[in-house]
Amino acid sequence: MKQQTRRVCQLLGSFNAVVVCFVFSIFSLPVFNLQAESIVERFSPPSGFQRITHVKTSFANYLQNFPLKPKSSSVSLYDGRIKTNQIHAAVLDFPLLREDLIQCADAVIKLRAEYFYSLKQYDKIQFKISNGMEVPFSKFIAGDRVQVNGNKTKWKKGNFKKGTGREVFEEYLRFIYIYAGTISLKSELRKKQTENLVPGDVWIEAGSPGHVVMVVDQAKGKEGQTLFLLAQSYMPSQEMHILKSDSPYSPWFEIPNHQWFQTPEWRFPAKEFYGF
Repeated sequence: MKQQTRRVCQLLGSFNAVVVCFVFSIFSLPVFNLQAESIVERFSPPSGFQRITHVKTSFANYLQNFPLKPKSSSVSLYDGRIKTNQIHAAVLDFPLLREDLIQCADAVIKLRAEYFYSLKQYDKIQFKISNGMEVPFSKFIAGDRVQVNGNKTKWKKGNFKKGTGREVFEEYLRFIYIYAGTISLKSELRKKQTENLVPGDVWIEAGSPGHVVMVVDQAKGKEGQTLFLLAQSYMPSQEMHILKSDSPYSPWFEIPNHQWFQTPEWRFPAKEFYGF
């Protein structure tokens, strides 16, 4: 859950920023452990339910087959501390930065970006930042960077690294983490009905603070009942994790049938359901 005010201030503040060019050491490149147990391998649907499968190249399938850290893993914060509120059933196996950057919206953005990056569909990696500017990865590939000046942003050419390599990709993501959040993410999504739920959809409440949780798996019952797994990051920056539920099918959630949808650390308006 990003402290949106901090990010907006970075865009709307009175300071005059120089070219946003990040020269940083990468804590850990997200080369995912292909030998790790995946979501579909660890979580079988409850009795009477069957997992819904999706096209192999889809975002839904990418999430369902995402690798997990070993069983009994705790959720760690960006600085190595263990999260106090351990309300998870599993921890996703992707690394954090050693900075308080990858929070709830950032983790969703990261998964979406990593999916397209894995397919080499670089032109589809594009996100808005808090002032509404569209920031495509293709511009970073070409060697352009964003200059921030108060509440204004513009593209800047210079002697910046080009290409599709991980270093440029990580630099792009880091910029997005700093200047995006639940408000900018929600503006990119389309409203959905829960009966059309698929992995990759989210419940999102935009604000300062706001929060977002993502569907990462789904199953159907013989009577048409839908169950799903939810994943989140949170504040401060922490490993993304699959949440436990209050449902008798926990960690599987049931479609909410009331005005509110309660998750372990956030209560969403049930209608605030969106997809890419």
